[in-house]
Amino acid sequence: MAGNSSRRGAVRKAGSKKTPTTGTGGKNRRGLEGRGPTPPAEERTGHPAARRAAAAARRAGEGTSRPTDDGLRAQRPTGRTTTSRAGNEAVAGRNPVVEALRTGVPATALHVATRIETDDRVREALRTAADRGLPVLEVARPELDRMAGGAVHQGLVLTVPPYRYTSLADVLEADTTAGRAPLVVALDGVTDPRNLGAVVRTAAAFGASCVLVPERRSAGMTASAWKTSAGAAARLPVARETNLTRALEAAKAAGCFVIGLDADADAPVGSPDVARIAEGPVAVVVGSEGRGLSRLVRETCDLVASIPMAGAVESLNAGVACSIALYEVARAREAAGARARL
Repeated sequence: MAGNSSRRGAVRKAGSKKTPTTGTGGKNRRGLEGRGPTPPAEERTGHPAARRAAAAARRAGEGTSRPTDDGLRAQRPTGRTTTSRAGNEAVAGRNPVVEALRTGVPATALHVATRIETDDRVREALRTAADRGLPVLEVARPELDRMAGGAVHQGLVLTVPPYRYTSLADVLEADTTAGRAPLVVALDGVTDPRNLGAVVRTAAAFGASCVLVPERRSAGMTASAWKTSAGAAARLPVARETNLTRALEAAKAAGCFVIGLDADADAPVGSPDVARIAEGPVAVVVGSEGRGLSRLVRETCDLVASIPMAGAVESLNAGVACSIALYEVARAREAAGARARL
């Protein structure tokens, strides 16, 4: 009968009625939580990219790898690199990277953009990095942008580790053990790293014991300072102390005579009084251009000397002033040594 007939599938079987499902009550919440972002390929153990990165680092450390110009086939880790640690400095740009490599700036790795268009600077950077045994890592351009901090990198970024400062106490102890008269060059308020590099170069040329800088309101030994020192930073230690005034007091307690440079001083650096003092342990303090010595540092000095200049010139930068003062110290010590040999 039509009334009792039904189409196939139109009759729902008993017990097949859908019922609302119940939740877990939070018991499986941990299993539903995410595991965070997927790490880069070269950071995943067992991933081919991780194996390639490890092999490239080993080859670079052994000095056997030679990066090619057409994409660095010998070393091909991609994505985010793990060589840049907190505190590292990034030198970005083709010319800055090449200059840093030429002057022997300490570095941890050279990062090169994927499919970089090579020129003479890129080829020199790759060749120099390979000769020094530096890891050469190919990375994506967004990663280079992050490493360079927004600076124009042109496909090259060189990571430089933090500079290892020494302490003034260690320098003075080394001079005492070797029987040398300490010659400390202290900088007060010099904030330009290029001036610091120039002072380091000058101090090394005149046989100084170290360059002393405070932690605050002072330039540090960055890649720019290292380049300006023309390699002298590898031979001359740079001491860093929390407070410059206290450090100068410690130098005085160790027997150093502290001479400050200031344009308003009466005694010139070439006077007989300064020459007599320079024969023994001495610390020369150079202030910033324009501001000169700070009040507390000036009060700590045993003697304040000036560099005679024409009226049209108000001041000299720290590198030039340091050169003149150290020349006078070297001349006084040479004269004292000649008298002792007679």
